[in-house]
Amino acid sequence: MKNVFFPDEQVTADDLYFVCYMIERVARQLKQPNKYVANKMGHDALAKKLSLADVLHSENPLAVAADWIDEFQLESGHYDVSQVDKNLCEKIPTETQMGKVYKRLILDTLQSDEDYADGILRVYNNPICETIDNYNCSAYYEPSPYIARSYYAGSF
Repeated sequence: MKNVFFPDEQVTADDLYFVCYMIERVARQLKQPNKYVANKMGHDALAKKLSLADVLHSENPLAVAADWIDEFQLESGHYDVSQVDKNLCEKIPTETQMGKVYKRLILDTLQSDEDYADGILRVYNNPICETIDNYNCSAYYEPSPYIARSYYAGSF
């Protein structure tokens, strides 16, 4: 994907990871599903954030999250991924760990006519994310190829 501000530069997989991590961080903070944050941002804003990720990653992530919440007028909800059965999940994955899961899923399923912003919107709007984000099951820590196959199959 080309950087929207500097067309000679490419957006990297690390930039995609940063944006996925920040979507996860903001969604958890607001108790919203990831798709809420991605959809409120939309394709063009995601493309801009991806293009700025190499700079934004050096900022305080709490400040970046606050900026995104203000910029996109994101509201609090009641979707709390941290509410798990302690017998099934002793420790929930961190925002950074889930950013990596989603980055790999986007890269593993990226279509030839898509850029990273398209991939983010496609993946986060897929019903399989409800399973991945249910930490009472094992979906989030399955190997990346298995998660990608499950994505194409429509379930785990």
